[in-house]
Order: sequence, then structure tokens, then C-alpha cells
Amino acid sequence: MDYFLFKMIPEKYKASFHEVHKAVFDGSAFNEQKLQKKPNLLVILAVDEARVAGFKLGYEHPDGIFYSWLGGVHPDYQKQGIAATCMELQHNLCKEHGYTRVRTYGRNEKKAMLIVNLKSGFHIVNTFTDDKGHHKIVFEKQL
Repeated sequence: MDYFLFKMIPEKYKASFHEVHKAVFDGSAFNEQKLQKKPNLLVILAVDEARVAGFKLGYEHPDGIFYSWLGGVHPDYQKQGIAATCMELQHNLCKEHGYTRVRTYGRNEKKAMLIVNLKSGFHIVNTFTDDKGHHKIVFEKQL
């Protein structure tokens, strides 16, 4: 597995990225326009040959905390430590760029990701219900 850092999703990986996103997020399509307004966007791709196996996206939140926004691993590649490796790379890069905290949101239905967050040193700091009625758990980690 190779891991790459980008400021945007490269054209050659877009189709494969979208495949992973759909597999992870119940068939929903990723809206690439959302990437254009994200300050200090960081894209980490785990690539097996030319196929994206997993990804981690994040950007600087207006309060100065790095927000680990989206991530996932294609079902064909799960249980291989890809999510944890992407997260570790993201956090190391955040430290290098002067961030002191990382924030992410989780949902109870995505238990594997909740466990990865807790094992990676995140703490639950809050909960809320989003505009779609989903209960969200707010995690933060000191870097």
C-alpha cells in the first residue's frame, strides 16, 4: 500500500475515490464542489496500484483547529490498518504545520471509526444533532 498527500484529489484517482466514498457512505455521491472552499485542505490517499483503497480529508476549521472531515476504507481493504495509518499521517502533518488539536465528528452507526478514534487518542468533548437529524459525537485530540 502506498500513501500520498495532495491538496486536491488528482484526476487519475477521482473515479476510484468516488467508488470508495460510495462504498463507505451508503451509496451517496461525493460533491467535489465542497472541496473548493476548504482552507488548508489536506487529502491523504491510500493507493493499491492505481486503485484508491482508503482516504482521509481534512481542513482548517474557522476556529483554527484542524478538522478531520471525511475518511473511509473500501470494504475490500478493511481490517488492514489503513484508516489508522491515514489518521496517523494526517496528525503528523498537522503537527508539522503548527496545529495543536484535531477535531472530528462520528456517528454511533459507524462503530469501527469510533473505536479507531478512541484508540488514536481522541476524547469525546460534545454531542449534537445535525440538520438531517443525525446524532453526532464530537471528538478532539491534542497533538
